[in-house]
Amino acid sequence: MSLKDSSEAVFSESPGKIALRNLRKDKRSIIALSILGFIVGISFSAPLYAHFVAHTNPFQSTLDATISIHGEQKAVLEPSTTGLGLGVTPIGPTWNLGKYFLGADGQGRDVMARLLYGGRSTLLIGTTAGLLCIFLSLLIGIIAGYRRGWVDAVLSRLLDIIWAFPVYLLAISLSVVLLTSGLTIGFIHVGPGSFALPIFIIGIVYIPYVARPIRAQVLALREREFVRAAVGTGAKSSTIILREILPNIMPSVLVFIPIIVSLSMLTESALSFLSIGVQPPAASWGTIINEGLGLLYTRPIVGIAPGLMIVLTAAALNLYGDAVRDALDPKTRARGD
Repeated sequence: MSLKDSSEAVFSESPGKIALRNLRKDKRSIIALSILGFIVGISFSAPLYAHFVAHTNPFQSTLDATISIHGEQKAVLEPSTTGLGLGVTPIGPTWNLGKYFLGADGQGRDVMARLLYGGRSTLLIGTTAGLLCIFLSLLIGIIAGYRRGWVDAVLSRLLDIIWAFPVYLLAISLSVVLLTSGLTIGFIHVGPGSFALPIFIIGIVYIPYVARPIRAQVLALREREFVRAAVGTGAKSSTIILREILPNIMPSVLVFIPIIVSLSMLTESALSFLSIGVQPPAASWGTIINEGLGLLYTRPIVGIAPGLMIVLTAAALNLYGDAVRDALDPKTRARGD
């Protein structure tokens, strides 16, 4: 192949293919996806683990249960030997893939099984809320930036109102208000115990953090020559948005996705920790940490295990976000951003 043919092959390759190739070669991307794949895999295998391995119901209290360890029967909830000797102490980790691999909680439930079920809830809510936030932000940002005028003014002021509230304060306030009565929009009613409620709340509170940068990009693109040329030829607004504007803002959107999903997951865990997120009998990593507070000195693994899972997942998502950013714009790595 001649030098000319080689250069033509390089320049004919689309930016998307180049970015995908860079992402596949990035060690951070490989590590992050491996961690995420492992966590998602074991979390969504929770029913299989509970039924076929642990043979337990992680949502049912077993105050009088016993377990055989090395041929010796032990109570899952043993009488406390500290202080005044009041109350009970759950059995610690058996490190056996069977029952109570990570021990039991204060109600005699298998911590490992609840950890996997909790991961499924946290990942489901965090991912769905993050994607909802991205979709609404993309819609608002494009409309505000492209239409400009009074439409931009109204949408920007609404974003400013949400922006004015600290994220967690707004999320907690909405959760407390909607937790008792649920949410009703027209003929749609969302009950207080539904996963749709924290998904809606978390998806709303992060909209300004994504919509405002997208709006700014669309405003800049609106003045570019290729967009003006499309407008001058009489192209429809929908055609201009889909063919000219959307492809140019998608790199930023793709970078936002893992970051917003990570923040949504952390917010869900915080709300559940405060008992205003996922409601019993369901479990999430936040609810398990809450349940482990009273066992912090006797059985710390109950609270530490879900905390470690949150840290690993959030770190992997942010690491993958950095890899996506550098793959889409290699100049950022050269600048050290």
